Amino acid sequence: MAYFLTGAHNGSDEPPGPGRNGERNFHKEKRSNETHASITDPDAKLYRKADGRESRLCYMGHVLMENRHGLAVEATLTQASGTAERAATLTMLDRRKSSGRITLGADKAYDVEAFVGDLRARSVTPHIAINGAVSKLGKVRKTAIDRRTTNHPGYAISQRSQKRIEEVFGWIKTQAGMAKTKLRGTPKVGAAFTLAVAAYNLIRIPKLVAGACA
Repeated sequence: MAYFLTGAHNGSDEPPGPGRNGERNFHKEKRSNETHASITDPDAKLYRKADGRESRLCYMGHVLMENRHGLAVEATLTQASGTAERAATLTMLDRRKSSGRITLGADKAYDVEAFVGDLRARSVTPHIAINGAVSKLGKVRKTAIDRRTTNHPGYAISQRSQKRIEEVFGWIKTQAGMAKTKLRGTPKVGAAFTLAVAAYNLIRIPKLVAGACA
């Protein structure tokens, strides 16, 4: 799962200043990473989280969580892009070599044939939510998840458990204060994000121990 960290300033919204080299006002002009870049943090990229939402300069933080206790086992930060979530997931899985088959729960954004194929090649069973989006012509999008997977009892369990990842991101956003990062550059923002994920585990572990002893 991915979380968006905003904070970089573009500077292109500033009104024209005095002098021959006053900044240009790009108001109402279409923006993209090809035409606009942050003047304070070039690593931050424009990204729109969903249709109808505004594009923002941001990074994407990614966390891999184990389902049993809800603890984060891997974290990484990347530049924002349409493929970053899936690429980061594969990177985190590769860092955690497993001798046996495991499952991966994820939302419908991961229902992509190539990604599902990459998971199976790594002996990972894709417990991914089906993306049943309907096109303007009324055609339902083809899913990469087969019925053999969805009919397994573990699929429903994984789908319920994977939603707990929002607890990790919620804590990072509110308690760790990373809804809007004050740092610049992928290395610094990435270090702060990883530290925040580690802090979440340190907060959660005593609660798990207390629950086990009760």
